Amino acid sequence: MSVEIVTVKDSEDGLRLDRFLKARYPALGFGQLQKILRTGQVRVDGARAKPQMRVEAGQSVRVPPLGEAGKPGALSPKKAASADDAAYLRSLVLWEDKDVMVINKPHGLAVQGGSGTKRHIDGMLQAMAGPDGDRPKLVHRLDRDTAGCLVIAKNRKAASALGRTFNSRSARKIYWAVVPGVPEPHQGRISTYLAKDGAAGNEKMRVAQHGDPEASHAITYYAVVEKAGKSAAWLSLKPVTGRTHQLRAHLAHIGHAILGDPKYSGGPEERYGGLPEDMSVDMPKKLLLLARRITLPHPKGGTIDVTAPLPEHFKEAFSLFGFDAKTGDPILEAPND
Repeated sequence: MSVEIVTVKDSEDGLRLDRFLKARYPALGFGQLQKILRTGQVRVDGARAKPQMRVEAGQSVRVPPLGEAGKPGALSPKKAASADDAAYLRSLVLWEDKDVMVINKPHGLAVQGGSGTKRHIDGMLQAMAGPDGDRPKLVHRLDRDTAGCLVIAKNRKAASALGRTFNSRSARKIYWAVVPGVPEPHQGRISTYLAKDGAAGNEKMRVAQHGDPEASHAITYYAVVEKAGKSAAWLSLKPVTGRTHQLRAHLAHIGHAILGDPKYSGGPEERYGGLPEDMSVDMPKKLLLLARRITLPHPKGGTIDVTAPLPEHFKEAFSLFGFDAKTGDPILEAPND
């Protein structure tokens, strides 16, 4: 390997020099990185540079021979992701371009790691890192047991723009759920304060009072799309805010906890409470909550509008109750605030 002159990209503008090098050369070990910086082997626009200096787009960085760490696509052993992970994520893509992709997250797959969670989307995204080490990034979340549309930024600039979109509530989301019983009225607005409750790793949201510590205002619009007599209803939901477990907590609050939800229905034995016995036996044993559709501004103009297909457990439930997925969705006209 020989000396390499690399140019700082727009997407790398403002990175610390040491982090810039680590992003470009993921297999570069800490000791080797510190040595080439300490001994002046790395130069920026011809001058020696300190590890903490921030690079600017267009600058030239002299990189000394790095051996195996300098080979294109080289990854550190700890961060090397399998080709299977990349192929699996590719199989989930519903829509993408060079800046953004929307995947169809399956039920049961965590978005991020946590206590006892080793396999998750955030970890697998390393498998899709580019030659410069820049990898796709999460910009919002879904619960482990919620299926459907998950938006992912494919570079730093897109992540920044999409982060602002979600923080400003400019993304429009529609969820589908199946619940026991039929909410009255058939269309409505749920407005409460929610706060975390329970021990770490087993938290749930509780309805709180205005002014309670750590309580956040949460608003959800709902509409009954179809009903199976008085036994169950298919709901379309439009969350205005994006609180943890918001839809699950809100539907439990009005007495219609989502089918298959042991956390908010009172316990595992009650997750199908209210259904006739023959129906509860045949119900798929999964949370019936789907991030059906998401619409949001594209970071470079235009609109992203993606709809997730019905997962198999939803198809089973719809078949059991006689729901028709082609029925018009009344929530589309609900307010956005």
